[in-house]
Amino acid sequence: MSAPTLQTLATYCDELLATKTTPDYTPALNGVQVGHRGPVRRIAAAVDASLHTITLAAQADANLLLVHHGLFWNGLRPVTGTHETRLRTLFTHDIAVYSSHLPLDAHATFGNSALLAGALGLTVSGLFARHEHIHCGVRGAADLDTAAFVSRVTEWANPLGHHTVASRIPVGHRTRRWAICSGAGAQVSNLKEAYETGVDTLIVGEGPHWSAVDAEEQGVVIIYAGHYATETLGVRALAAHLSERFDVPWTFLHAPTGL
Repeated sequence: MSAPTLQTLATYCDELLATKTTPDYTPALNGVQVGHRGPVRRIAAAVDASLHTITLAAQADANLLLVHHGLFWNGLRPVTGTHETRLRTLFTHDIAVYSSHLPLDAHATFGNSALLAGALGLTVSGLFARHEHIHCGVRGAADLDTAAFVSRVTEWANPLGHHTVASRIPVGHRTRRWAICSGAGAQVSNLKEAYETGVDTLIVGEGPHWSAVDAEEQGVVIIYAGHYATETLGVRALAAHLSERFDVPWTFLHAPTGL
């Protein structure tokens, strides 16, 4: 099989992830963010399109960087300083960038939350974290000692560079109705949804300090498993899928942020 072009992979990903019909924040700029001369000879998957991961991609001889968080989260800004350095490094090494934020989160197979549920041994029975007409998270039922479950999450997250924490766990608390939303999942709308649907344990990447206070008063335990850690799954699974389908090698660039 001949090496695929960027357009071939991008078209496939756009259709697979419903990129054009999935709502997202404007700076996400889902799809191809930077082109290259190609064809695609190696895919590098990373959570963030940072100078660090771009440099690692070049060192890995990858010329397609597949990311969850793209280059433009700070909005419009001059091509100077670190922004210029990122772009110049991409151009110098002929590295393309394909970014997928909420389209990846919402995908039933490659979504971060769905994959995290599987990694934690949970069975998904419904959707969670509504954003316009999509859902970025998942939910389900269980019967687990919550303190022991936090230890399970910690065991999963620690190798990815995150020290898992949780809001206060009442003595004897059991996880019977759980929900997951990766990344910055402890948002006002998600907490409201959790309270209204009877969720007793919410697994997120990160959240503001007040979320732990509010959740405790509502009888909900929040497990903060790491923004970075919880969003490593989608890009890895998607890159592995593309590798198998298009016969292109891939690698994961581990670049934890500490959050």
